[in-house]
Amino acid sequence: MSIWVFFKLLGSLALLMFGMKSMSEALQKMAGPQLRHVLGAMTTNRFTGMLTGMLVTASVQSSTATTVMTVSFVNAGLLTLAQAISVIMGANIGTTLTAWIMSAGMSFDITSAIYPAFFIGIILIYLKKYRYIGDFLFGLSFLLLGLGTLRLTGSEMHLGENQALLDFFASFDPDSFLTTLVFLVLGGILTFCVQSSAAVMAITMILCSSGALPIYQGIALVMGENIGTTVTSNLAALSANTQARRAALAHMFFNVFGVIWILFVFRPFIDMVCGWVGYDVTMDKTAVESSVFLANAAKLSFVLAAFHTTFNVANTMILIWFIPQIEKLVCAVIKPKKVDEEEDFRLHFITAGFMKTPELSVLEAQKEIQSFSSRMQRMFNMVRDLLNLSSSERSKDKNSEEEFNKLYSRIEKYEGISDNMELEIANYLDSVSNAHLSDDTKAKIRAMLREISELESIGDACFNMARTISRKYNGKQDHFNEKQYEHIHQMMELTDQSLSQMNRLMGGRKESYDVNRTFNIEHEINNYRNQLKSQNISDINNHQYTYAVGTIYMDLINECEKLGDYVVNVVEARMGTRQKEV
Repeated sequence: MSIWVFFKLLGSLALLMFGMKSMSEALQKMAGPQLRHVLGAMTTNRFTGMLTGMLVTASVQSSTATTVMTVSFVNAGLLTLAQAISVIMGANIGTTLTAWIMSAGMSFDITSAIYPAFFIGIILIYLKKYRYIGDFLFGLSFLLLGLGTLRLTGSEMHLGENQALLDFFASFDPDSFLTTLVFLVLGGILTFCVQSSAAVMAITMILCSSGALPIYQGIALVMGENIGTTVTSNLAALSANTQARRAALAHMFFNVFGVIWILFVFRPFIDMVCGWVGYDVTMDKTAVESSVFLANAAKLSFVLAAFHTTFNVANTMILIWFIPQIEKLVCAVIKPKKVDEEEDFRLHFITAGFMKTPELSVLEAQKEIQSFSSRMQRMFNMVRDLLNLSSSERSKDKNSEEEFNKLYSRIEKYEGISDNMELEIANYLDSVSNAHLSDDTKAKIRAMLREISELESIGDACFNMARTISRKYNGKQDHFNEKQYEHIHQMMELTDQSLSQMNRLMGGRKESYDVNRTFNIEHEINNYRNQLKSQNISDINNHQYTYAVGTIYMDLINECEKLGDYVVNVVEARMGTRQKEV
């Protein structure tokens, strides 16, 4: 084989993989938000979950994308792990559509249809309104061009007449169980190395349809590819949270279990699939004419696609009844970490390497911002507790002082966490924004960058209040009087209501949120601050308390008012609105 043919083979595989990626991303841009809503709404039981996973994966042509969406829903509490497992089972069936597209590309000369598709695609891309359809056509055309080039390269190489290759495959005993295992492991390793099950499937189709690789070994490669693709997702999930690792393990268990039971009925099962397609397993190359043998071998790409689909459907039909048991198994194997995740800075949703598509990365970042938002409200509640500790009658005994210092240290740690979260999420969104994104997603990223900036400001405001309380606690100033404490608590209650409204918006759908609730609370906070400011001057003049105590008191009131402004800014960024001037 010349070096030119070898590079042609590699180039056509690269075209195939690029086409697959482009097509999948274009489909997700077209249907991403709607598919996410479908995933959330249609998984009422294991069967609808399986059908949903199948339809969504067939629509976006990426089982990884479906799995990622599913795991993010589990983390958000929209799906149980059991429902997620049923969706992943459906995703395994949906992804077999790729094999059928490839088998069609291998069996027919589709190059003549590719060039008009490229031409229509570029027109649609320049029309802007239909550019995602154009991106999809380009991706599909690249995929089919890669397949067509691969098929022609395979025939140029005359693999069926390459004696060295034939001798290599002939050195394996076709009736030996060990041979099946060797090709199974080989398929897994190849998929893991190439990071594309589609590329390994294409190589297998070329080898089988040229007559070089016997069908049984070819199917063993396909089975190995099923395991290899789950190894990749499990490695990617190592840095992810507990639920993501459990979902990845359930995916691996599903495929490994399927391969194990198929090995017991290996030949009868393959013979049955070959019978459906009309492929003659017993045909000997030497006993028939070359044209008859090649016509029979041409059906092998369809045999591989049919096996892939039948295997996944049969496996799902068996395991769908045991989803609760699979859930218990993966929960027993992967236990949650015992560290206090509240105190441990770790991004729960966005992890390097796990997101393969930018559109889905934005969804994960939104979940991370939701987590950031709820963490800031917990930080504010710690500040309220700190105020209560500083005002208690036993505030200067040793135990209480230790409790005060411990809580202050926690608040200080949270302030550091908020700085880190802002930086990490911003860096992640920056890397996502380098990809080709829809206008809607670009606008979302701009809004999200504003959200995290304002959330970090909320953390700063909380820490400023904690420092003010600590300064008063450790200083020689008098306690606040009862009226001052009452006013501070009332102001903090309003601020907490504002934070609760913000978190309700961050955790739900903005279409169902009434933004006026936040604006009304903000007006109430502003009016109350103005009222207390005037009263404070009057109380100092009337010697109700010292000027120093009044200054600390107003610092806390003003910081609450600032925090309320930051909350409004977060809500406006999320809603894509601006508060009207009043």
